[in-house]
Amino acid sequence: MSIQVMNRKYVLYLLFISLLFSVPSGALAEQKVFFAQQSAVASAIRVAPPAPVFDDNARRAELAARRAKLAERIGAKSALVLLSAAPRIYSADVNYKFRQENNFYYLTNLNQEDAKLVLLPGGASLREILFLPRRDPSQETWTGRMYSPEEAARLSGVNEIWEAAEFEPFMKSLRGRQAYRPQSDNVLLSSRTANPATPNDTSDAASYETLFAAAAKSEASLFMLISTNPNAQNAESREYRAEQLLAAELKREPNGFTVRSAFPIFAEMRLRKSEMELRLLQHAVDITTEALGRAMAVAGRAKWEYEVEAEVQYTFKRRNADNWGYPPIVGCGTNATTLHYEESQGQVAPGDLMLMDVGAEYGHYTADVTRTFPVGGKFTQAQTDIYNLVLAAQEAGYKKARPGGTFAEINAAAIETIKNRLLKLGLITDVNSAQYRIWFMHGTSHWLGMNVHDVGSGATKFESGMVFTIEPGIYIRPDALDYLPKTAESERFIRAVRPAFEKYKNIGVRIEDDVAITSYGYRNLTAALPRTTSEVEDVIRRASQELRASQSVERQDQTASIKR
Repeated sequence: MSIQVMNRKYVLYLLFISLLFSVPSGALAEQKVFFAQQSAVASAIRVAPPAPVFDDNARRAELAARRAKLAERIGAKSALVLLSAAPRIYSADVNYKFRQENNFYYLTNLNQEDAKLVLLPGGASLREILFLPRRDPSQETWTGRMYSPEEAARLSGVNEIWEAAEFEPFMKSLRGRQAYRPQSDNVLLSSRTANPATPNDTSDAASYETLFAAAAKSEASLFMLISTNPNAQNAESREYRAEQLLAAELKREPNGFTVRSAFPIFAEMRLRKSEMELRLLQHAVDITTEALGRAMAVAGRAKWEYEVEAEVQYTFKRRNADNWGYPPIVGCGTNATTLHYEESQGQVAPGDLMLMDVGAEYGHYTADVTRTFPVGGKFTQAQTDIYNLVLAAQEAGYKKARPGGTFAEINAAAIETIKNRLLKLGLITDVNSAQYRIWFMHGTSHWLGMNVHDVGSGATKFESGMVFTIEPGIYIRPDALDYLPKTAESERFIRAVRPAFEKYKNIGVRIEDDVAITSYGYRNLTAALPRTTSEVEDVIRRASQELRASQSVERQDQTASIKR
């Protein structure tokens, strides 16, 4: 053991003892200890800071502004109807943990099943109606506390709340172009009755007049979350079955209404992140950064990929992430050459590279980060060649990350670098062909936010507040040449690249960072993670030492606790 390691352990131990009796119990105390460790030894494992805290009034104001903007976009002759997410079945009578539909959450901040939101912009002011299940003590015994109307109003800023059972008769009345009044005992909360002098509240009918007048001329619209391509078996059509059924019912008896998709409007709005959204994204990234640091520390002692993944999942839970934003990708050796490898069942070998593509979700926003590192702590020359190729491609892409830039520009810059570097390594023979696609088969960027592949057109020019990934990669699959067309041209290509292929096969490298466009350029949300080979090797060395020291202190404290 080196003197340096012993000194670090001693410093950590003294810090732990001095702080043990001076900090409160719980997660905050734990984080204070970790921060002390981090500052004392310039920690390689970047502990996630405390989660952002938002003022209720500020959050409600932002939600209200989103609803107002959406209402402005759909216009006075329209209504918006949103349904909360349906429970998803894991198996038989077991459901997955409930996760709210993104756009519903974007407007309400509510994680409640069987809720609906209706916006009616046509009155003197925007009318917002939230349909909410009434609290049921019997159901709460089984599944936990439901929102009270007051809690829902505090979280969402929507102050007109009806019992969920009123939604079906409301929609029937809407289709019949009749103003609807709910049963008085089903009005769970209403500022309208409390403030009857408000201009839009003097008559329920005033909320509907413009909409119904437009419907009489077949000019009214009902905006819902329905697929823009009803024939496509895509994620939209799978997730929004209830909306599709309701839309089909409305189309059978249109009565002057046209059902339109609200997806394009939400996509345009969600592209530009507010400061509040950026803080949530940054926290998701910070949790992911800590998880990757811990993974780098334990990989050298692991025998199986799932052990390394467990460190990631543990960190996500420990830092109170909602979940992962997508199943973790933890691939070692040949498995690193499979883009979406999710099994984590392979063995971990000291001479291999490990590719980890992981992202914590926090507050409904997800990180998406990839790092590739040597399990044994040192890159081989062949691994260095491929890694530096990918890093150079990412650097080329970064230069195009600015207001007014596009994904196409980032992709083109990265590909130009990839082609030239592949030619130098002997893995292609012609930079003017598509040969590079054998080793790099995906794009460099996608939007990031409430979804890992978030909404928005890929052709959109960058503006301040937009967040996306830059993630080039090279994947030398061991069977890549076996599936090329059996042509003379392919045979010549295979003969030419065979020596390089044998040198680099089984190497997969991807480097992925999350960037936010600013008024002056971009901000790298993942800047705390190592990127160069020397940085990666240094972090692995120091992180493994820190983790061992931390575990030693924890074991000593557990022993002391037992003795006390």
